[in-house]
Amino acid sequence: MGCSTTSEGWSMEGLCACVKVSSHGWLWQPLEGKGDGQTWELGGFEILEKKKKGSPGTRYTCTSLNDSCQTFLIYRTNQDFTTISDVSYLFGFSPDVLLTLNNVTSSSQILEIGREVIVPIQCSCLGESFQANISYHSPTNTKFDDVACGVFEGLVKSITLLEENISKKTNISDVNYDIKAGTELLMPLKCACPGKVFDVGLKYLITYPFISGDDTGKVSEKFNISIEDIWGANHLSFNPTVFSNTTILVPLRGEPSINFSIHDSDSPTPGFLPTQMIEKSSKNLKLKKLYISVSAVGFFLFAATLVACGLYIRAIRKFKAEKNRSSIHKSSVTSGSTPRNSPPTTTRSSTNSCLSPDLLAVIKYSLGEYNIDELKRATNNFSEGTKISDNVYKGCVDNAEVLIKKIRFEDTKQVIDVHSRINHVNIVNLRGVCYGEDDISGSYLVFEYSSNGTLRDCLSNSLASLSWHKRTQIAFDIARGLHYLHFCTIPPYTHMNINSKNIFLTPNWRAKLAVFGAKAVIGTTNKIGSIGSLGGWIAPEHLVHGLVSEKVDIFAFGVVLVELISGKEDVDGNFLRYSITFLRGEANEGGCFEQLKFFIDPCLREDYPLAEALCLVVLAKACIEDDPLHRPSMDDIIKVLARMV
Repeated sequence: MGCSTTSEGWSMEGLCACVKVSSHGWLWQPLEGKGDGQTWELGGFEILEKKKKGSPGTRYTCTSLNDSCQTFLIYRTNQDFTTISDVSYLFGFSPDVLLTLNNVTSSSQILEIGREVIVPIQCSCLGESFQANISYHSPTNTKFDDVACGVFEGLVKSITLLEENISKKTNISDVNYDIKAGTELLMPLKCACPGKVFDVGLKYLITYPFISGDDTGKVSEKFNISIEDIWGANHLSFNPTVFSNTTILVPLRGEPSINFSIHDSDSPTPGFLPTQMIEKSSKNLKLKKLYISVSAVGFFLFAATLVACGLYIRAIRKFKAEKNRSSIHKSSVTSGSTPRNSPPTTTRSSTNSCLSPDLLAVIKYSLGEYNIDELKRATNNFSEGTKISDNVYKGCVDNAEVLIKKIRFEDTKQVIDVHSRINHVNIVNLRGVCYGEDDISGSYLVFEYSSNGTLRDCLSNSLASLSWHKRTQIAFDIARGLHYLHFCTIPPYTHMNINSKNIFLTPNWRAKLAVFGAKAVIGTTNKIGSIGSLGGWIAPEHLVHGLVSEKVDIFAFGVVLVELISGKEDVDGNFLRYSITFLRGEANEGGCFEQLKFFIDPCLREDYPLAEALCLVVLAKACIEDDPLHRPSMDDIIKVLARMV
């Protein structure tokens, strides 16, 4: 019998593939089991169906093995079985029997797809239920579900078909078991016989398979019986819901006949009220067409405008790129031909300038132009006394202190491009650029200079001791500058050269990070290093594999934290090795706080919050982990340091 709702619960006897999707989104489908206490699933929850004698869904059961009757079932023609001859072959009958029952003149006449065919069967009580057994030879490789619900349209349950044809050793729930071509199957078709007590006057109970669009009202009209008789025969409640691929019993008191003028209706969409078509006036129709036409024209004009803008922008970029390349070439020729005895000039528009005006036109911000002579005067011809670190000099140009960094000629444009995307208070500002006398001599970048010098100089000078508050502020400033490079520039940059000699302090002891070069692509590379050599200790993954990522910067930041805490510079690597041993808790001498006091810079004279010192030590330990995945991000680091400043 079909799925239905009654006062006693859900009945799903005779189910092939019974599915209910209601407005609540419930999904019913059978699980394993049979007989009393069959299990069903509701949206992931199991519900136990209570079955008992006399409850809905027992009309296919029988009590006596002697019960049998001649009855009928309904089969619908489909693309594989389109004639009476095809259907009679499927059920093992002579075509003449079906021709008489169905008022068809020729067994080879092609019937309309979905046309009901009355098929006679012998229904017998076998075991605990009625069934009509026929044989079926599978023409191709198939599955039990396909035979039960496809070929026989739900007239047999796939689980019952499986039990009848598979040995007891096979998992009975495996309805997807493959059936090989040519296999003979026993088909236990569903049927029922009228009872001798309660069905007095009934002659037949016809097995009728439901399809999409069927309802009990349509069935009653097809067989010219009352709908109440169908409800009573199937123990259904008032106006029940019966689903496709299930069966019901049609009670008849005479010979079966079907009114083919009653067509199946389309299946309703649950949860929505029926709509009624409203005839629109011709005026509204014309306005609608006008709106559609105007919208279409507007859309195409908008699309054409976008395409034109895209082509224009692409042409502008191509023009600028070509102009940029020609400008660099022109600039290199000009600088190489500048005579060494040219008179010095301090004007930014000097004809001996090493930077071409065409190149300046494509730079996204204003840079000063310097010539090599004034840089030589500013640094006393790049003497050792003005040298701060490798290829970095301090000088005075136009009564202002500047940093002068010598780089390779071919790296100049990349560094300028990096700084054209940078604007941050904690990053040293690039003021200008100058090419050398020839390509071999390299180029020079001119940066602003912070009067308190480098962080390394301040940590090494015992007379200018940095207080604990200044040190935490410096750490926070460095973290902000790195966070800006990692997350706020497009594309993101990795610094790849963080050390205490590249960090400069302003008069009010705020830190600025010098960016002499950076990697624009975060990923792996076979080339170890970047624009400007790496200083200090290097992250293991970069040293061994050449990996370039923000985690390399975080490792270097951890080394700077160690220097800020201890005040010591790691010259030969021994101090950092000791620091790593201490930070990872591998040192055994003394207690934790005694070791901490020994580790912290003695210039502080224990004038620091012990909790903050311990927190900064833990942060440094996390930053210099060997595994880059275990190191914190700059977001995490800023959150920790922000609590200290």
